[in-house]
Amino acid sequence: MSDLFEQPKTETSDYSAKDIEVLEGLEPVRKRPGMYIGGTDERARHHLGAEVLDNSMDEAVAGFASRIDVELHADGSLSIRDNGRGIPIDPHPKFKDKSALEVILTTLHSGGKFSNKVYHTAGGLHGVGVSVVNALSSKMVVEVARDKVLWRQEYSRGAPLTPLEKVGAAPNRRGTMIHFHPDDEIFEPGTALRPGRLYRMVRSKAYLYRGVEIRWKAAPELIKDDTPAEDTLHFPGGLSDFLDATVEGRQTVTQEAFSGRIEVEGDKGRVEWAIAWPTDSLSFLNSYCNTVPTPEGGTHESGFRTALLRGLKGYGELISNKKAAQITADDILGGACAVLSVFIPEPQFQGQTKEKLATAEAARIVDLAIKDHFDNWLASAPDQANNLLNWIIAKSEERLRRRAEKDTSRKTATNRLRLPGKLADCSQHGTHDTEIFIVEGDSAGGSAKQGRDRKTQAILPLRGKILNVASAGSAKIKANQELTDLMQALGCGTRDKYRREDLRYDKVIIMTDADVDGAHIASLLMTFFYQEMRQLITDGHLYLAQPPLYRISQGGKTIYAMDDAHKDELMEKEFKGRGKIEISRFKGLGEMPPAQLKETTMNPAKRTLLRVQVPLEEYGETADRVDHLMGKKPEHRFTFIQENARFADNLDI
Repeated sequence: MSDLFEQPKTETSDYSAKDIEVLEGLEPVRKRPGMYIGGTDERARHHLGAEVLDNSMDEAVAGFASRIDVELHADGSLSIRDNGRGIPIDPHPKFKDKSALEVILTTLHSGGKFSNKVYHTAGGLHGVGVSVVNALSSKMVVEVARDKVLWRQEYSRGAPLTPLEKVGAAPNRRGTMIHFHPDDEIFEPGTALRPGRLYRMVRSKAYLYRGVEIRWKAAPELIKDDTPAEDTLHFPGGLSDFLDATVEGRQTVTQEAFSGRIEVEGDKGRVEWAIAWPTDSLSFLNSYCNTVPTPEGGTHESGFRTALLRGLKGYGELISNKKAAQITADDILGGACAVLSVFIPEPQFQGQTKEKLATAEAARIVDLAIKDHFDNWLASAPDQANNLLNWIIAKSEERLRRRAEKDTSRKTATNRLRLPGKLADCSQHGTHDTEIFIVEGDSAGGSAKQGRDRKTQAILPLRGKILNVASAGSAKIKANQELTDLMQALGCGTRDKYRREDLRYDKVIIMTDADVDGAHIASLLMTFFYQEMRQLITDGHLYLAQPPLYRISQGGKTIYAMDDAHKDELMEKEFKGRGKIEISRFKGLGEMPPAQLKETTMNPAKRTLLRVQVPLEEYGETADRVDHLMGKKPEHRFTFIQENARFADNLDI
């Protein structure tokens, strides 16, 4: 049977010491950048800026810096400067011929954040941040002002170009300045550091730590939207200021938001939060640890949910409202706009990009920090507490009612007939671990239906390219059969009528061919979800399947390649022996045998899924991009093509 992995061999004569590759210094970073920054796309390019900014923020949070300057230059480079202590420049005890600065910039897992002697709470705890930025930059210049003396050193692609040089006296300056240009050899063509995205990141950092002032500056010629060319960001109210700006002009269930900030006893850190309940449908929960965003949540979010649930249930019991016992944390946070920030020593994250907090103690710290404050907040204003409790109970009753209807719809043949006829539904009752694959055409649908797990995986084939909803009116959308089938299959409604509890599947997976047409169809579907079911994306239910484009075989070895670059890499590294090499290019998912489609793309144990996400701070940028590329004005698309055509190669035409 074909396998994603190389089949075992009995011969060992062609495998010896010469085949063992040793990567020194920062070579592993340049060879596999995705392991360190999550890819080579535009998001990954911006991750470099986040790593450097996090270091300056750590200085501010530790009380050693009060100001950070961030400047995006016309050539696409970025400089970040703080007035902290400055990276040490004295010789390192273990590398006496190198300064501590050079060790930090050229060695993985080095830095002052592995113990709490230098930083009690820090965001850059993996020890790979600034060295990874150095490795993935075509040029980096570092200036350090310490003890009224300025030092300077230049690097390129992880290696020093100059020795550490004493520039001269700096009586009125202190801190570190890092100026770097992301390496275009590493990152995908057409990507760049975008002023809007950087500005939103910088602004969020200023909200997260009220003690810092961040001065922002960007080359005017790079700005294509309303991003300011210069700004000074300082928010004494912290997260409360952020939430007030976010819900301004929107009707809320309570007159005031629930917010606070507390130092945890025993020098265990700090917790800050702000939450409001707007009556409209747009909600979010943004969480951070040591100013680092945690979009995948983690233990601090678990503690937050527990504190709110215990508090509201306790209040319901206090006023003898028996219905309060049925509410869940999802009922409380499902319609809320909330921000949570924790500062804790030695946090543990899942993955190099730190997207999920794993520190078990954080759940207890947040729970204990918030619970008493929430109890007092509810008790101090009974009218708004009652409004909130009744609103949450109404949501829970609606959830329970619709769950009962949904379970019945899967059990009865009568209700099953209301679903689209071409939907091959899963048999499991309830939504837990269920998936729906949206595929292109009956041929691909046939292969997917044969390769699926009938218990948990549903298949919905669509015919051709769906309607571009960004340039169509509501009447046209409702009249489109493909979109009507999709909306009926999901069952959750659209726009202001969207109900997360009605979504019939845990994962909604777009599975299209691995070619240009497939990418176009996926773009149209993502535009549909972004415009009509944005909450589905916010809640993390939308995914992109990653089917292979090539099947490469030689003897008993079979490996799948995702694209041309992956194929070339595999050909160079995996197929060096004798024997004929057969390369098959899949023209579409319908051409793949069901067993191969299951093995490569549908089996949860072996597949790769990409979650579609739009962080709150990027909503403005995303809305502009959708409008420009998918909207009614073709001149915007024409301009985009003119500006980016030079980056296109290997066109699939």
